[in-house]
Amino acid sequence: MIKFFKNFRKDEDGAVTVDWVVLTAAVVGLAVAAYSSIETGASDLTSRTNDFMGSQDPGDI
Repeated sequence: MIKFFKNFRKDEDGAVTVDWVVLTAAVVGLAVAAYSSIETGASDLTSRTNDFMGSQDPGDI
């Protein structure tokens, strides 16, 4: 029984999987944060462009 616990303590097969799960979660979190920032900026730019184009008079050319 003691031999089983010693071998279990030395076994590191699952450690790499945990590392990859944590790394993947961090990448997904950064992607969500970047998407949120880009979406806000794009929405503001679209709104301002729409306002500008709507205020133009085609007869001024």
